[in-house]
Order: sequence, then structure tokens, then C-alpha cells
Amino acid sequence: MAFEDIKARIALLVEEMVRRPTDAHEIHETLREHLNELKAMGMPLPDDLVALEKRLETDFDS
Repeated sequence: MAFEDIKARIALLVEEMVRRPTDAHEIHETLREHLNELKAMGMPLPDDLVALEKRLETDFDS
């Protein structure tokens, strides 16, 4: 999948988290998958998405 496609899907996921907070865990898993795709392609991860992923992990762990 192209870098721009992954970025667009991530943006949609973030919007979904706002609209459907009850599905946040499922959305978090999908976000993690997309970030892993970017890592596999050797692309830099946006700092704000890395911070969001860490915050979500903290929220789900507690």
C-alpha cells in the first residue's frame, strides 16, 4: 500500500475514534497495523501518531 494511502487511512481512523469512542480498542488495533506497515516500508512515523498510540496503550492497559 502506498504511503499516502496509509496516511489517509490513519486520518480516517483518528476521526472514527472521535465519532465512535466505544470502538476505540478496535480502532487502536487498526492504527497499530497501519503504523507497522509504515515501519515495514522504512517510512518515518509521525510524532503525533506515535504519541497517540502510546496514549491509547496506556489507556487500554489501565
